[in-house]
Amino acid sequence: MPAAAQLFTESDALKPLAERMRPRTLDEIVGQARLLGPDMPLRRSIEAGRVHSMVLWGPPGCGKTTLALLLAKYAQARFRAISAVLSGLADVREALTEAEVHFAQGERSVLFVDEVHRFNKSQQDAFLPHIEKGVILFVGATTENPSFELNSALLSRCRVHVMDAVPASAIVEALRRALSDNERGLGTMQIRIADAALELIAQAADGDVRRALTLLEIAADVATDGVIDETTLTQVLADRTRRFDKGGEQFYDQISALHKSVRSSDADAALYWFARMLDGGCDPAYLARRMTRMAIEDIGLADPRALQLALEAWDTYERLGSPEGDLALAQLAVYLAVAAKSNAAYAAFGEVRGVIRDTGTLEVPLHLRNAPTKLMKGLGYGKGYQYDHAVEGGIALGQQCLPDTLAGREFYQPTDRGLEAKIREKLQALRAARAKARAG
Repeated sequence: MPAAAQLFTESDALKPLAERMRPRTLDEIVGQARLLGPDMPLRRSIEAGRVHSMVLWGPPGCGKTTLALLLAKYAQARFRAISAVLSGLADVREALTEAEVHFAQGERSVLFVDEVHRFNKSQQDAFLPHIEKGVILFVGATTENPSFELNSALLSRCRVHVMDAVPASAIVEALRRALSDNERGLGTMQIRIADAALELIAQAADGDVRRALTLLEIAADVATDGVIDETTLTQVLADRTRRFDKGGEQFYDQISALHKSVRSSDADAALYWFARMLDGGCDPAYLARRMTRMAIEDIGLADPRALQLALEAWDTYERLGSPEGDLALAQLAVYLAVAAKSNAAYAAFGEVRGVIRDTGTLEVPLHLRNAPTKLMKGLGYGKGYQYDHAVEGGIALGQQCLPDTLAGREFYQPTDRGLEAKIREKLQALRAARAKARAG
């Protein structure tokens, strides 16, 4: 019997419930019907023993390790697992040498690399020739986006399969299986628990089957007379937290959602994502900085108060700290969402920088230059300059301020939203007057 199959038939009462209840067949994996449902391509491939090297990308507890074990079982291959957190290049070489020996004897090996994104480039490169020769069936597991964390050379030799966070309904199914299983689960303990309580555990697990089974096991251990009641669950679930990885995929997905909710003027969504990030442990000062950027980039001159309020909310948080200062930032998120929006100044700034990059060092018109010396005056510096305060209306409309090659160029195009509508009206009048003065 292959080594992988032995892992599934071994009974060990000292193992945690989550390990004992690890699925032994594809049918026992919950929440991954998109990948492993009946007639799905990956399932057909696995059941036929046509296993390919792959990267499994998904959140914790979604079944990545289990699927790797089952790949070895269905392919009748050896299974070897290493962790990128605990292993170095020497461990990788040892595993590959071992696989080569068995390959020479006609036996395939599944090499499972957990947290593969933690390996550096040289460590990842070590797998490439062995994957190409078929010495190993490489299965990497990662919670991070492979596009950013894995070498393109490794990705080109593997197929990426995205695994989903397991929905609460599927987690409840796994919990019920654990409660009824007399061999590996809690069936012999005759635990009594209401359906509503199972659903609470599933919700608290936040997409992680392993976490749900761990919570159930803890609850069963502290239950009185085998009854998991509301009091027991209150104790067990008191410290639950949502999925959030500072600096990782979850982090950037959520800050993106906050920014885009503000941009879309959805105050409820903006407040939700703001609170989600706080709940996950994000530094409120980081959120203050990002929302100040939103006030500049997406609101701009349509509501200049937004920037002022952002700075004030940031300052309030710095003075009060959490949790008191969090409310100031929450109010800011709501205000930014409902404020009039304009990225006109942001877009104009970007266009100007592009023009500068393309046109190089254009000369300042002579009449705009200072002339502190006789030589400069003799060269025409400052000649013809009109002092705006000294002309009728306070604006020298015929005076050109851009370099000659950009004369008449209009970068800033204000919107008709919020205060910027007034700015637009004034700017259009000024531009029309300038054009008339230049033509006359």
